[in-house]
Formats: sequence, C-alpha cells, structure tokens
Amino acid sequence: MVGFTSPPRSLAELEIRADRLAGLSVEEVRVLVGKRAPEEARRAKGYVGELIEVFLGASAGSRAEPDFPELGVELKTLPIGPNGRPTESTFVCTIELSRLDGSDWESSRVKKKLDRVLWVPVEGQRSIPLPERRFGTPFLWLPNAAESAQLQRDWEELAGLVVQGRTPEITGHLGLVLQVRPKAASSRSTRRAYDEDGAPYAELPRGFYLRATFTSSLLDARFSRLAEAERDDRGTEI
Repeated sequence: MVGFTSPPRSLAELEIRADRLAGLSVEEVRVLVGKRAPEEARRAKGYVGELIEVFLGASAGSRAEPDFPELGVELKTLPIGPNGRPTESTFVCTIELSRLDGSDWESSRVKKKLDRVLWVPVEGQRSIPLPERRFGTPFLWLPNAAESAQLQRDWEELAGLVVQGRTPEITGHLGLVLQVRPKAASSRSTRRAYDEDGAPYAELPRGFYLRATFTSSLLDARFSRLAEAERDDRGTEI
C-alpha cells in the first residue's frame, strides 16, 4: 500500500482510501508515501495534514479551494485527547478583506471549505511522540440545516465586523461555533488594515476557526450513528 498519485473519482472511492488510514501511525504513513520527516518539532506544523493529502491523492495544493476540488471535499485533521475530545480549535481559512468586502455567505470561502469535510481523527496527546500517534477512522461530514444556519449566523456577524474595520473588537468569545483568531507566527507579523473611518493601522493576520466544542459535537453525532447501526445489525441477526 502506497500513497495515491491520482485524485479519487468519487466520494465512495475517497472514503475507501481514507478507511485505510485507521490504525496506522504517523510514521507508518510517512514511510508509505516516502516523505521526509521534519528535522525540528517546530517545523512539524501542518506536517500530518500534508502526509494525509499525499496518501489520499489530494490535488488542491496551496490553492484557495477544497483539498479535493473535483469532489468539493475539504480535508481536516482532528487531534483527539485521552478523553476522546478534540484538543484544539480547527483552522478553516485565512481572512482576506478583499474577499469579504461585498461577498455573502453563499459565496464565502468558509462555506466552500465547510460544505463537505473529511475529518481524520489522530491522537493529539503531547505525551505521545508525533511519529507514534495513530489515526482513527475518518468520516465524511456535510453540515445539516441547523449546523449550516449557525455557521452562517456566526460568519455574518464576524465578517460584518471585519468589513466595517472593527476587527480590534473581535474576541474569541464571539461566535457560537465559528470564531476569529489571530493567525501569525509572532506579534511582529502584522499587516495593514483599516478602521471604520478608513484610517490604516497595523493588524495581526486572522483566520476563521471552528470551536472545539463544535467539532466535539460532530464526533458525538458520528459515534451515535455508529452505535445505532450496530444495534440494528444485532437486531437483524436475532
């Protein structure tokens, strides 16, 4: 078994490929795809995601579109702690004012990224060396009506503040499932932004993130469906 060199042709094919990740360690996947390990831990950010992209045949690269553009599927790793819960919020995309100004939810990058997501759980405990961390069973998620409505409400509130030049007012407390957080290596990584009067000021780059409580609810829903399926199977056997 090696990484796939061509993109999957259907959702079913993508899910079959993803199922092969379950139980493998990060090091085992690295060997399978022939990718070099990062020399320093601080350079490992995004490394696991890159391994999975190669393994599954993702073709988007660094382009601003879903990782599997032919299928409209975004790939997201989900680090899981010993309690079975996500250990961190999930980055969705960077905030680009030129893309926000004049756009609506339907045309937003956030919606395009979250229309279909392949979640890949992976052990996230820092006590486990990165090469030894194992993958869980990936699952495909499409937002239901309630989830889509809440994502839209959060995006409209947060994007509205950004477009009005009120980014400094945004805190991590805003947004029920979606939030805006700084996305920069350090406080020196600033860029020019504008307040509501059009005056420029230095601002940290920011991005949209899904709250860990939201991704945790997705895991709960997934486990509930699996448990129901198992009960149905047992009932059929009887």
